[in-house]
Amino acid sequence: MLDFINLINGVLWGNLLIYLLLGTGIFFTVRLGFIQFRHFGHTFTVLRHSRKSSSHGISSFQALCTSLAARVGTGNLAGVATAIIAGGPGAVFWMWLIALIGMATSFAESTLAQVYKVEDDQGLYRGGPAYYMEAGLGKRWMGILFAIALILCFGLVFNAVQAHEISKAMEQAFEVPRIVSAGVMVVLAGFIVFGGMRTIARFAELVVPVMALAYIIIAFGVVLFNIDQMPRVLSNIIGSAFGWHEAGAGALGYTVMAAMMNGIKRGLFSNEAGMGSAPNAAASAEPYPPHPASQGYVQMLGVFIDTLVICTATAAVILIADTSGADGVSGVQLTQLALSSLVGNWGAGFVAVALLFFAFTSIVANYAYAESNLVFLEHKHLAGLNLFRLFVLGMVVFGALAQSDLVWSLADTSMGLMAIINLVAILLLSKVVVTLARDYHQQQREGKVPTFDRKQFPELDKQIAPGVWENKN
Repeated sequence: MLDFINLINGVLWGNLLIYLLLGTGIFFTVRLGFIQFRHFGHTFTVLRHSRKSSSHGISSFQALCTSLAARVGTGNLAGVATAIIAGGPGAVFWMWLIALIGMATSFAESTLAQVYKVEDDQGLYRGGPAYYMEAGLGKRWMGILFAIALILCFGLVFNAVQAHEISKAMEQAFEVPRIVSAGVMVVLAGFIVFGGMRTIARFAELVVPVMALAYIIIAFGVVLFNIDQMPRVLSNIIGSAFGWHEAGAGALGYTVMAAMMNGIKRGLFSNEAGMGSAPNAAASAEPYPPHPASQGYVQMLGVFIDTLVICTATAAVILIADTSGADGVSGVQLTQLALSSLVGNWGAGFVAVALLFFAFTSIVANYAYAESNLVFLEHKHLAGLNLFRLFVLGMVVFGALAQSDLVWSLADTSMGLMAIINLVAILLLSKVVVTLARDYHQQQREGKVPTFDRKQFPELDKQIAPGVWENKN
């Protein structure tokens, strides 16, 4: 089974998805006027006014924390280590690159999720790629295909990955049997996922900022104490990314491709830009300024925080440390060994606890994405949702006990299929993204608070759900 899955991944990642991700990111970067660089400071302006919510939607800050809860997980601690093991230090460069251009992709998909959101039976906002495929492209079949892919990917496979790395880290640091870790995760996750979207948003709002800040302080503290090593680390990353170190050995093409493939795969797993996951959280928000593009800015910042800050911190710790004797160690265990070699034995325990919080919040946020897509498929009755919740918790147990190679390969396949469907959709809807961005920026230039008036866009108005974006002036 593993060989067959790896064959599929070879086709997806070796020939198709890398170029589609890079091409889409470059396309939106150019079409949106390098928005992630020219307007980066504006993301913090929007964030300052992001605490407003309503009876229909969570606040933009809660939406950001929910998306960060899903983004900031094993990819930041275990995924970075896995990329470095498989692709060398150069993989970090490609993680940076895919994040920088992916910020424009994230702006596009989250803006679309906002404009095409709907109200569910309880009057709460729902949305995401499946919804804009149906409303914007008129292709419900495409939305159904994406919804099924997301449910399999986030509801099941990704949660197995998160649980796997938690159990492995706890075993490494505290000798906790994996079955015990699985049982604790199932009980705790069950309390939250059975509480619904607002419970998940409140949980993410409380936990995510604290856990991210604590990890960043420790990691960058290590960097500051070893600042003399950073020129060597940066040289190693850049040299390995372009194969300069290997050029004389005749292995240039292989090493560059290995660095690129693993950096982009693990970068996408971590920051999720273009995958179509974060838009599910973005659509649930009541944005301020009251314009779809404002949530695009908020989610664009999420990509930056995830990769350029947190993943970079992990990479720096690993590359500063002497891990030459860590043969056979995989994923989070390499991060634990690296930090322990720099700060002492407590480093392994700290990484285990950090991963516990990172990955656990990812499990509950991943479930929230899957639930929105179950609603899209019209499986919103309580009995069906509760049955799915039990499947999700079952995958937590499977992941905690499964083989490492299998869970990561399944994750690569499922996120690859999901990303392809979403990237095609946002490219087809690129005109809508550009129109909304121009409207937002024009109102900014006129000194107004950008406010979306659906009646100003007759063609778009026909596609937007009734009752949404009404009376925003």
